[in-house]
Amino acid sequence: MHLGKRLAAIVLTCGLSAGLVGCGFHLKGTNPATAPVAYSKMKLALPDNAGQLHEKLAIYLGATGIQLSNSPDAYVLRVLDYTPQRHELNGKLVETLLRLTVTFRIDDAQGNPVTEPRTITASRSYQYDVATVNTDDQEQKYLNQVIVDDVAQQIVRQISSNRLPQVVTKPAASTTQP
Repeated sequence: MHLGKRLAAIVLTCGLSAGLVGCGFHLKGTNPATAPVAYSKMKLALPDNAGQLHEKLAIYLGATGIQLSNSPDAYVLRVLDYTPQRHELNGKLVETLLRLTVTFRIDDAQGNPVTEPRTITASRSYQYDVATVNTDDQEQKYLNQVIVDDVAQQIVRQISSNRLPQVVTKPAASTTQP
């Protein structure tokens, strides 16, 4: 009977372990959302009009283990272009399309590009009737926050999955003459 209890304990342990693995449990240090070791320290370089994006990136980069630092050996997440757009289609109902396009790359501490520039676009739209109570400003403010959050998450996912194309350095042309 002693063997039966031991076998039951082994089966139960294996079953619980398989259940943990199946639900996505990972021990600390094996988190799939952890950024590559090369990017453990990073500075943010964003345009003045990208304050909300700066806040969101700081939160999400910190969650992946990247330390925001102004140290001289830190990589730089440089936003090259930050373009919010608003398009309106007028009619009986007004449809508004909000779009945010962000182009970014990662530079090393000396300012040399490490990754190729990557462009991310997020958009949302909404409709309202001008004859009713106007909630256009509230809706636009909320959706702008959603778009910025979406772009920040996409940037951090691409950094943490290390899917950014690396800059290919071309060999210097030979200047020796025959």
